[in-house]
Amino acid sequence: MLNADPIVSVAPMMDWTDRHCRVFHRLISTRALLYTEMVTAPALVRGGAHHLLDFSPEEHPVAVQLGGSDPAELAAAATLCAERGYDEINLNVGCPSDRVQSGCFGAVLMERPGLVADCVAAMIRAQPVEVTVKCRIGVDDQDPATVLPDFLTRIRDAGVSRIAIHARKAWLQGLSPKENRDIPPLDYDLVHAMKERFPELHISLNGGLETLEAGLPHLETLDGLMYGRAAYHQPWDILSEVDARVFGCAPQPRSRADVVHAMLPYIEAHLSEGGKLGQVTRHMLGLFAGQPGARGWRRILSEGAHKPGAGPGLLLDALSAVAMAQAA
Repeated sequence: MLNADPIVSVAPMMDWTDRHCRVFHRLISTRALLYTEMVTAPALVRGGAHHLLDFSPEEHPVAVQLGGSDPAELAAAATLCAERGYDEINLNVGCPSDRVQSGCFGAVLMERPGLVADCVAAMIRAQPVEVTVKCRIGVDDQDPATVLPDFLTRIRDAGVSRIAIHARKAWLQGLSPKENRDIPPLDYDLVHAMKERFPELHISLNGGLETLEAGLPHLETLDGLMYGRAAYHQPWDILSEVDARVFGCAPQPRSRADVVHAMLPYIEAHLSEGGKLGQVTRHMLGLFAGQPGARGWRRILSEGAHKPGAGPGLLLDALSAVAMAQAA
């Protein structure tokens, strides 16, 4: 179980926060909480897709996010996750995609808080790992100021004490998942009001956080920050100072180039098991974002990673191009 200290995390993001991405992010921050992509309970329990739970020991602290709406099935899935050694099991009550809606989970569950309470209660009873929730402030025509306090009350009473709140509504009809990340207005004030109303809950803020500097003032009231796309596209800018500025650790001397070199043994092991270079390097394209040589870094990796025989040497070539650009 994670403690009650402030938490900075990288949000669960489909097709992005896979195990290769998490190993890369862990080399930049030793303390940030890393989430898996969402794994559906039916895939684990009915489909037997237990490989979706694979992760490397160096990823800790690492949380798994589950999707589902059947209490018994989620309890069984949570048990599988606990057996794998995850530090947290999170229930997705925030994703607005059509595929998620058709399975009656994700943001659509904001309309069924009683069912969510039943789900998390069953998950908590089934295994010892902390169960948390990631949610929106509401969906469609709901009044967030009314529905969010009721939702939080119900899951608190069911045993949940830690919640990440994406401070936007989700529109289940009329907006794409991408549009749902940008178009509905942010309501940070409501999230802060929920912390004042529920001081016993550990509440993290998600949505619209673009820089570490933008997030830090929220920690004067709230308990955590959850970064999504910004942490993926500018991982160094978000994660490299988290350990020192949020967790009080000594600043680490590691540089971007050090991270590249530290990834090489992992990449070599992945290739030796039949993996492809691009499966790893696609997550590393933003490492030099905003720096001289960033374009060359991205170009070399993007164009070369999928060629036959591509290996760790490609990263060293890209790193050399960065060094030349920075020396110019």
